[in-house]
Amino acid sequence: MDIGNKSTVTEFFLVGFPDLHNYSTLLFLLLFITYILTLTGNVVIFLVIKLDARLHTPMYFFVSVLSFLEIWYTAVTIPKMLANLLASRKTISFNGCLLQTYFFHSLGASECYLLTVMSFDRYFAICSPLRYTSIMTSKLCLQLAIGCWACGFMCPVTEVILISRLPFCGPNIIPHIFCDFPPLLSLACTDTSINVLVDFAINAFIILVTFLFIMLSYFKIILTIMKIKTSKGRRKAFSTCVAHLTVVLAFFTCIVFMYVRLTKSYSLYYDRLLAVIYSVFTPLLNPLIYSLRNQEIRDAIRRTFQKGDKASTANLEDPSNIMQAEAPVTRSYLEALFTSLRDDLRSFKKELAGELREVRRDVERLGDKVSTLKNTSRDVKK
Repeated sequence: MDIGNKSTVTEFFLVGFPDLHNYSTLLFLLLFITYILTLTGNVVIFLVIKLDARLHTPMYFFVSVLSFLEIWYTAVTIPKMLANLLASRKTISFNGCLLQTYFFHSLGASECYLLTVMSFDRYFAICSPLRYTSIMTSKLCLQLAIGCWACGFMCPVTEVILISRLPFCGPNIIPHIFCDFPPLLSLACTDTSINVLVDFAINAFIILVTFLFIMLSYFKIILTIMKIKTSKGRRKAFSTCVAHLTVVLAFFTCIVFMYVRLTKSYSLYYDRLLAVIYSVFTPLLNPLIYSLRNQEIRDAIRRTFQKGDKASTANLEDPSNIMQAEAPVTRSYLEALFTSLRDDLRSFKKELAGELREVRRDVERLGDKVSTLKNTSRDVKK
């Protein structure tokens, strides 16, 4: 990108946490382990959902897209952070800094949109269960996922163009752990009030509007759940939303405090601490939340590894072995599907019978009122 005629800075120095430079090796090991765990967890969830036919539903499709997004979200910042922890010169080029900022915000915006779509999916599943399968088709799910990525990658374009035209004539020391809009704006050699206002407007629209839609969806979901008569039904309905709601709160809490503000920067340690939380620990929490709290994903992981162990010991040269290995999975999946449909039909039948009883009572009460009115009119005539 063209940095303009007034720009003399060609690279930036990333300070990180200067008070912890004596612990660089320890920080490297901790961050490296965290990064490996994050990659492993998200890759496992993504592959398990793709390989297990029982998880080929809209909800788990979006979970797999979220895991895929988190892989790239962490790849934008953490490898450079690891390299800087061991390097004597913690530098990044001007264009590299802008690219890192662009991809970091693009993937972050995509995650905001994706979490919003996931809340809509839960809303239709719980509030309109009879129309859910006809609404959330495979084609629509794919279109929504592509739309989230496309909108996310378009959002930071204006900010990057504006900041690329600012003059940077020194100093070139970024008091942060990676490149981001707030620390870059603080280094510009001119008035950046327009940039700050544009950043605020774009970030407020993306973050607050998507968060508002998510909370509105869950408000309606909670109202619907409270109308379920049995505690088991309420618990089952809400259990499908707990994991997603936990991820939403963990992600949005940090980015709201970090980006929805009309100043260039707050406390340096405040910004760095928030950056570590939403760029390192939040992506690590997602696979932990979806794997530890979700029984279906745990069972799918167990089945996938058990299938792998059986496949490694079986004679794969005989095609009949493969068919025999796949048949139980297909049969059990169909049995589970038919059982679920049967239970849903029974539940619907009970609810319909209850509604018919209520209608019958209302008709009887109406008939009694009509009879009373007739008797009253006869008495008046007499």
